[in-house]
Amino acid sequence: MSRVYNFSAGPAALPEEVLKQAQEEMLDWQGSGMSVMEMSHRGKEFMSIAAQAEADLRELMAIPDNYKVLFLQGGASSQFSMVPMNLLRGKASADYINTGSWSKKAIAEAKKYCQVSVVGETPAGEFTVPSAESLKLNADAAYLHYTPNETIQGIEFPYVPASGDVPLVGDFSSTILSRPVDVSKYGVIYAGAQKNIGPAGLTVVIVRDDLVGETVAGTPAMFDYQIQADGESMYNTPPTYGWYLAGLVFQWLKRNGGLTAMAETNQRKAAALYAAIDGSGFYNNPVELSCRSWMNVPFTLADAGLDAKFLTEAKEAGLVTLKGHRSVGGMRASIYNAMPEAGVQALIDFMADFEKRNG
Repeated sequence: MSRVYNFSAGPAALPEEVLKQAQEEMLDWQGSGMSVMEMSHRGKEFMSIAAQAEADLRELMAIPDNYKVLFLQGGASSQFSMVPMNLLRGKASADYINTGSWSKKAIAEAKKYCQVSVVGETPAGEFTVPSAESLKLNADAAYLHYTPNETIQGIEFPYVPASGDVPLVGDFSSTILSRPVDVSKYGVIYAGAQKNIGPAGLTVVIVRDDLVGETVAGTPAMFDYQIQADGESMYNTPPTYGWYLAGLVFQWLKRNGGLTAMAETNQRKAAALYAAIDGSGFYNNPVELSCRSWMNVPFTLADAGLDAKFLTEAKEAGLVTLKGHRSVGGMRASIYNAMPEAGVQALIDFMADFEKRNG
């Protein structure tokens, strides 16, 4: 069977070039006689893989020298706890912006450790983000946390919240590496790997040096940024194969023009798909224009009774995992970095044909 166009929200598609390289190196990585997944994480072979991956990520994102880069386990959801454990630093409260499903989970976890002030919120049932002017920030907050892109709702912030002297924390799981980011505006950036970085099981954390080293009492060693940084992300055995694959993705990005070129491609993909939806009386996207995600595009059909037929016929056409999240319904096309423009065009063509036959 030929490869399909996979629109999954995560685990998501990986670049075919990367998969082929991993396939070629599966049994023997560069003459070592071993697969990467068999290597000791302390051996010189894997240490070189890890060092190269970090160097490439630092270059791609222009990460300043006063930031640690950690390759951890536990998914972005573990960061919902690790952020307050490491950043409260004696303060009683933290600010959160609530824009959807992942923000809510982060808030629920933070409430176990501190008082949470929700300083901006998306009203229930709406697909937008609060304006920058409406945020009611607290100068004495330990940090301000937000989710730049809500994967499920398909909304993203068109601005970076200005948090002043309060460290800004971003859950970048859905948008990391999709465009340039000014890392210096953030205290912490974290991201689960399974959307734009690599396979599930790896989490990247970029944390400013001054936010490392003062955890709340009782913080487990595995959740302490200082311990992880001191151990170069190897306090215990890290997710070595995921780290290796992430490194291959970073090299793929560098070969393809870096994040500026990726942003241009991603903008074109999203614009084409939204134009197809907006130009139709058959499909609808509920998100406010200024807040539409480049990465996750939800849409509904005029007749929800046709949803199952749409999904079946899309799969037959080689377009898979388009079913929307149960909380939103309809469809969702996740078009991360590894989704080629040809895949988006194939979806657009299928949608037009389906409308013609069923509209």
